[in-house]
Amino acid sequence: MRAELDRLAEEPYVLLTTFRASGEGVATPVWVARMDSELVVWTERKAGKVKRVRRNPRVELVACDFRGRDTRGATVTGTARVLADDDDSERVRRAIARKYGVVGKVSMFLSRLRGGRQRTVGLAITPDGAAG
Repeated sequence: MRAELDRLAEEPYVLLTTFRASGEGVATPVWVARMDSELVVWTERKAGKVKRVRRNPRVELVACDFRGRDTRGATVTGTARVLADDDDSERVRRAIARKYGVVGKVSMFLSRLRGGRQRTVGLAITPDGAAG
């Protein structure tokens, strides 16, 4: 599964599917970066995906375009967790900024201006079979 972790980490966009209590999947295109043996996503604390991950950590990932269309490659299942530690969330912001270059750095800067650490949080995703 490490090959899938590497493949998804190199993609510019990944469709992250989280699950409602009913079991219905909600897919959202996101930026993703690799941090150690996990994939990380940066999002608003109040986003629906954060609430869904707290209730059910099961997720699915597939490469996509910026609109969440044109999916390609295998769908990878995994487990997500909300990074409660501000230091971990800051590491996510740095990983995203590093991967996405100038656009990522500008996005992180603008996020800080709009409330930054209090408004955003990192999600860490471990693809099934990639633990360890």
